[in-house]
Amino acid sequence: MTAAQDTASRDDVRLGIVTAASQLLREKGANAVTTRAVAQAAGVQAPTIYRLFGDKNGLIDAVAEHVMATYVAAKSAVVRAAEGDPVADLRLGWRVHIEFGLANPELYALIGARGTGGPSPATAAGIEVLRTRVRRLAAAGLLGVDERRALMMIHAAGNGTILALLATPPQERDSGLGDAMFDAVLSSILVSTPATPDTTVSAVAVTFATVVPDLPGLSDAERALMTEWLHRSLTAPQTA
Repeated sequence: MTAAQDTASRDDVRLGIVTAASQLLREKGANAVTTRAVAQAAGVQAPTIYRLFGDKNGLIDAVAEHVMATYVAAKSAVVRAAEGDPVADLRLGWRVHIEFGLANPELYALIGARGTGGPSPATAAGIEVLRTRVRRLAAAGLLGVDERRALMMIHAAGNGTILALLATPPQERDSGLGDAMFDAVLSSILVSTPATPDTTVSAVAVTFATVVPDLPGLSDAERALMTEWLHRSLTAPQTA
């Protein structure tokens, strides 16, 4: 067997395991996704899972990426519809995130139970997408807080909204909670008049921070120092 055939066979086995785990998750819930059950459903030996994924966390990560990629692909046309407006783009991304969480409660439970060691690759990828959207707000002069603060506020609020809704019986859920939470976060991170340029010190500093990486004539150390100064000025307590 050639190396290419070996790789193809390995990929097929890996996909079969991920598909089996995803089906178990969907049909029987997070507690059913055990190494033994997945191996049996996929028709492989348990050591194969450890060889391909490292451990159960690795398998969980692969399942999350598979399910999220399938969901996002189905929503890609909707998300692209708002690419010209950074606020509308962020709102659509938020809605897709909330909808995904509510449509996949067992996956959320599985990710939450994967243990420590940092965010899953799927979560990290989602944060990078959000980081890009936040950078667009800052570059447009719409962001009134530090980019890192805005990123974490949106990320925390989104996850909190999903968990709160999942903890509520479907018939009792507030269908407007997601949009209300998004508007509350926006009111905290955007400048007061986003329709026109904001010339306050904080808004100018946030916008300037987006071009620091591209400033000519500066060393990496100088760019890092300038970025740190801007971050300090934006996060320092305000004095009367």
